[in-house]
Formats: sequence, structure tokens, C-alpha cells
Amino acid sequence: MSPKLIPIVFLLISNVFMTFAWYGHLKFESKPLYLVILVSWLIALAEYCFAVPANRIGHSMYSAAELKTMQEVITLLVFSVFSVFYLGEQFTVNHLLGFACICLGAFFIFKGPIG
Repeated sequence: MSPKLIPIVFLLISNVFMTFAWYGHLKFESKPLYLVILVSWLIALAEYCFAVPANRIGHSMYSAAELKTMQEVITLLVFSVFSVFYLGEQFTVNHLLGFACICLGAFFIFKGPIG
């Protein structure tokens, strides 16, 4: 695997864990809050095991701004799939347009200086 892809793959894995940590409990509304907090923290620990190395390894090839931008775009992609397939929510044109605007911002982070 290309060294430039390793941070991206790690960020993808970490975002899957974090999405479940933050939103997975929404399907278990009858469970006590203290229990979902505890489970969420345990899931978040796994997330950190991928996010920290992703940023440490990635910083040798990408700037901090580029890493953060990648993380945000990956988060949107993971969350979109999660909300549709796990939570059963609709993905609307408004979501698509809003996410497209964020991705446009990401384009400018990775584009060289303008002008």
C-alpha cells in the first residue's frame, strides 16, 4: 500500500468507530445514559488507536490542515452511509448540496496557492 494511502485508510477506520461511538446508541434509546456513555467511550478508545497513528504517519506527507480536511470529508462520507443504512434515515438533495459545499472547501485546501 502506498504510504500516502495509509493515513487515509486509518482515518476511514477511525471514523467508522467514532460514528458508532457518537451515534450508534440512537437505536438503543431505552438503555440508560450511563451505559451508552461507557460503551461509547470504549468504542472511542478503538477510534483513537487509528486516528492518532493516521495523523502521526500522515503528517510526514500532509500538512495538519490537509489531514484535518481529509478527516472531515471522510467523516461526512462515513456518516452518510451510516445514517442511511444503520439509522434508516433519508439522504436528501439538501444533504448532498451541503456536503458538496464542504468538499469544495476541501478542494481549496489541497489546491496550491491561488494567484
